[in-house]
Amino acid sequence: MVDLRPTFFYPPFAYSYFLLVATVAVRSNQKMEKKLNRLSDLIPHAEARLTETGIPRVFMSQSKISLDQIFMVQEPTINLIVRGSKTMTIGGQVLCCYSGTYFALPVEIPISGIVNPDAGGQSYLSVSLRLNSKVIADLFFDMPEFQASEGMKREVSIAKATAPFLDAWIRMLNLMDTPQDIPALAPVYEREILYRVLQGPMGWMLQDLVSPESILARINSAIKYISCYFEQPIRIESLAERSAMSVSAFYRHFKRVTSLSPIQYQKKIRLFKARTLLLTTGMNITLIAHKVGYESSAQFTREYHREFGFPPSKDLRA
Repeated sequence: MVDLRPTFFYPPFAYSYFLLVATVAVRSNQKMEKKLNRLSDLIPHAEARLTETGIPRVFMSQSKISLDQIFMVQEPTINLIVRGSKTMTIGGQVLCCYSGTYFALPVEIPISGIVNPDAGGQSYLSVSLRLNSKVIADLFFDMPEFQASEGMKREVSIAKATAPFLDAWIRMLNLMDTPQDIPALAPVYEREILYRVLQGPMGWMLQDLVSPESILARINSAIKYISCYFEQPIRIESLAERSAMSVSAFYRHFKRVTSLSPIQYQKKIRLFKARTLLLTTGMNITLIAHKVGYESSAQFTREYHREFGFPPSKDLRA
């Protein structure tokens, strides 16, 4: 019987091309791994919290324990995962970050998450840069031709680090060994890190953050107001008016930026602040409930349990 199925022949140059592409990819991955290893060598003294580096707005952190739970109000920041992984929940959005990826948060957002060591059991490591609107605005002043890509998905997401981005971080963290150079060189490397972010998929975020009329800037203004007066009742109509939007538009854009409604955002801020007070002060639970804006300690206990998985009394004992 004759086999009538088509037979494909690849010319010799095609095999060579595929081999070349695979070799280039392997070498590129090796170079990136080398840069990440260099970064991990620069931050051996990171602790299980945001640890100061001595460089303005630059922090490091680590966790040696798998499944280390995080509850925090994250300031506007760029965060690079150097080793291990992190899973974050922002409202209803879940983001998975791995070694060699980064994310940018343009506004203050309550997040919960889990961090894990790498496959070899080495501790989770990350570095972060708190965003400074003035530094970003000055950078845009020097490069007014920047335009964000059209049709870019405007929400918090994960991006893969590039070699120039990692190189900028290496130069920045090397300053910990020469603190006398920090005043002169840290601002230069900070601008470079921001510039590399601008070149990536989250460049729009920095642009919108310093554009006074942008949706993001107006929502950020409302977020700052809620954060300052989180213990007081809020009126959506007043927040919408402050943001120069209709109520429906404000609600829609607020949820797009934070993955939370304004009321949900305020509730999380209250509960996260309450947990900090519970674990760091000698206040009793009823006093903490009233301090963060709850009239009923029973309601506070129910919502605390719903958010963190256990009542405040059990959390305190643990």
